[in-house]
Amino acid sequence: MYRSDLRTRLPGVLDPHPRPEPEEGDRLAAVLLPLVDGERLVFTRRSEHLPRHPGEISFPGGLQHPEDEDLAATALRESEEELGLAPEDVELVGALEPVHTFVSAILVVPFVGLLRGEPDFRPNEGEIAEVLRYGLEELDAAESTVEWPRDGHVYRGFAYPMADGNTVWGVTAKILHELIELLRRTR
Repeated sequence: MYRSDLRTRLPGVLDPHPRPEPEEGDRLAAVLLPLVDGERLVFTRRSEHLPRHPGEISFPGGLQHPEDEDLAATALRESEEELGLAPEDVELVGALEPVHTFVSAILVVPFVGLLRGEPDFRPNEGEIAEVLRYGLEELDAAESTVEWPRDGHVYRGFAYPMADGNTVWGVTAKILHELIELLRRTR
């Protein structure tokens, strides 16, 4: 199902110029879904000492800054800050639907980017504990739906328990599910 032909499959189904419409009080953010060889997706495990989402698995990204030209620039800037990934080494192919985080009132725009060659990541040790790479087939096979008590709430959604003991869940899992569903439909 997943091959290097994503370069031709994805541009027609992703939004090349997203224009999200945040609700009052929302902040805008962007993440990058870095794909290596059209088969492996790159994630980060956030450092344990971070005030928000410590130790969680995420895509590189963050809040939009005033100097960012657009949200694509935000995703590329944050990926460079977190992973040392040069923007010129990423071929952006478009964006998935924005995802709203209700707890933190952030509207996240996920951009899919094909990486040119095998990247030499240089993670920012202050933010990133580990760089993770999982095959799309492996992620697809791991997908499940869960209900977990979490911080006085119940998380209901997708989860991806991986063989190395890490679990992708939350907004990252919701974004990942959308990408996997899109790839299933465009075979």
